[in-house]
Amino acid sequence: MPEMNPLPSEAIFDKIAMSAFEGTPLDIALRDCGIGAFAIVGIAMEIGIEPTVRHGADLGYIPVVVTDACGFGHRDAAVRSIASLEFSGDALLTNVETMCARLGRKYSSQQ
Repeated sequence: MPEMNPLPSEAIFDKIAMSAFEGTPLDIALRDCGIGAFAIVGIAMEIGIEPTVRHGADLGYIPVVVTDACGFGHRDAAVRSIASLEFSGDALLTNVETMCARLGRKYSSQQ
C-alpha cells in the first residue's frame, strides 16, 4: 500500500537475522538520533518481532508493540509470544487505536 512506502528521509535497513538489531546499524542510528524507545509492527510476531523486542530491551530501549498491527505465521505461537512479552514486562503493549490517539492522528477501524 502506498501509505507504507518509506519517505525519502527514512532509512531502510535489510534485516538478515531474527532481531532487527543483529547485523544492521539500527542500534547506532537510534542512539545517534537520541531515540530511547521504538514502536514495532510487522509481519511475523513469533519470528522477527519478539526477538527484536527482546534484543531492543536488552540494549536499553523501551519497545512498544502495536499488537493488532503485527501478523504471524502461526497463531498459537504469536499468542504465546505476546503473552511472554507481557509477562516479562520488557515492552509496552498497545493497539493501533491507542497509538494513533497518542500520536494525535485520526484512527478508523475501517482502514
